[in-house]
Amino acid sequence: MSPSYVHTPHTGNSRITITRQSRFARFLGLMGVILALTGCQSVSEPTGQDTGPTARELVDLRGRVLSYTKDLSPDGPYTPPDEDQRAQLARGVGRLLEGDAREAERLLAPIGLGVTRLTDTESGRRYDEVAATGSGESARWGRLYVTADSRPRWTVQVPHPVADRRTEALGVRLLEDTPGGALVLAGAHRRAGRGGAADVAHREDSAFHTVVTTLQGRGVPGIQLHGFAESTTDRYDAVLSTGAAQSAPGEVSALADRMEADGLRVCRGWSARCPLEGTTNVQGRAALRQHATFVHLELARDARGEGRDADEAAAAVAGLLTDWSRD
Repeated sequence: MSPSYVHTPHTGNSRITITRQSRFARFLGLMGVILALTGCQSVSEPTGQDTGPTARELVDLRGRVLSYTKDLSPDGPYTPPDEDQRAQLARGVGRLLEGDAREAERLLAPIGLGVTRLTDTESGRRYDEVAATGSGESARWGRLYVTADSRPRWTVQVPHPVADRRTEALGVRLLEDTPGGALVLAGAHRRAGRGGAADVAHREDSAFHTVVTTLQGRGVPGIQLHGFAESTTDRYDAVLSTGAAQSAPGEVSALADRMEADGLRVCRGWSARCPLEGTTNVQGRAALRQHATFVHLELARDARGEGRDADEAAAAVAGLLTDWSRD
């Protein structure tokens, strides 16, 4: 666009006047320079998104977790990760907990694991999922779901999905209902593999144990969910303990109080002799060494299924997770 010229003959001299049209052209040119500079700057400067994982999905979180566990079988295959693989897993999960999912992705790829940023269609909350990228041995090592919007303030641990019926459903329910935490999920039936190799609550050579202890090392408290049959005891609906520790912090006593107030019969392992106290649980022993809070919760069938008892148990545990979130 060229400037317009106006001749003013009343003085006998010619002068050039820049009209509104030419001023507008100059303005557009200036804006173009500014936008060009801004564009160059935005390309050269890193942003917070650079630390996010490459893969992103919009999912039904509950459906995703339960579809993974539904086919677990005591006859299924299971081979635990070796020492080097566990060390690599710890490094990768550590970087994820530090907020660098992209680096975690790079570290986990050589052992057959990947990181995916999930957005739950129900709640809109975002989670980073650590899961196998193929169908090899790592497919049965389990999964980690950790909040992507803050540091995790608590963990729910499910070491015996399917074998301890519906503990996996309770675990994902707690993850969905209470923001700010993580779900650590075993990937095999507790009787899979050979020689009790998949009983991850009593094995230190598992991906499950590696992930849990990595979280414990960062001071993240956790509750581990188990289930017992009526033949074990019919006196209680829940057995609550702190594993290898023989005392309970105030928020764990408050959990027992809430359960009892809701009509559940609770045995408190720190003040009474209870069955199934979890004193040999290896994640509980590791928590004691790392000075991390560990809660071992055994639930009767009705308290981890569907119905009134299950709703009351879930609400009581959610209260504990909320208490941890405030710390």
